[in-house]
Amino acid sequence: MMLQPSIYALLKEVPSRYMLVNVVAHRARQISSQAEDEGYPLEEKPVTLALKEVAQGEVAPSEEETL
Repeated sequence: MMLQPSIYALLKEVPSRYMLVNVVAHRARQISSQAEDEGYPLEEKPVTLALKEVAQGEVAPSEEETL
């Protein structure tokens, strides 16, 4: 089974695996909360959407996460 996006593509956007986990988890919670508040179903899981956003460079670590 091939995971997409690959860990190597993700690590180009976020400097460490630990920070990557935090960034993706935070963004996935935002996506889930927004979908619930606005009342629309998600076609993909929030974590999958967050991973894709990180790989595309749409989400970056905040200053708090880089400290």
